[in-house]
Amino acid sequence: MTTQLYIVAYDISSDKRRTKVHKALCGFGEWTQFSLFECYLTERELVKLRLRMTELLDPTEDRVRIYPLCAACQKQVETVGSPPPQEKTVYFA
Repeated sequence: MTTQLYIVAYDISSDKRRTKVHKALCGFGEWTQFSLFECYLTERELVKLRLRMTELLDPTEDRVRIYPLCAACQKQVETVGSPPPQEKTVYFA
């Protein structure tokens, strides 16, 4: 299965909901900045992420944005003070 890099940014007013969203996103990607995750996702994982966010959010108060980055755009990402985004390789024995 192929993956694509997504940048997930969130602005959540409730501390309780923000904590739940943060914990949920930890299962999908890497926390890189205060309210930002880098997630390498398959199409199926993206659907699961969207579903999980709709379960946790209050749409009248909370905002989550999911930005896809194509492979060409990913190569152009500039970082200062941290390594560029990289997909983690997991091996199962």
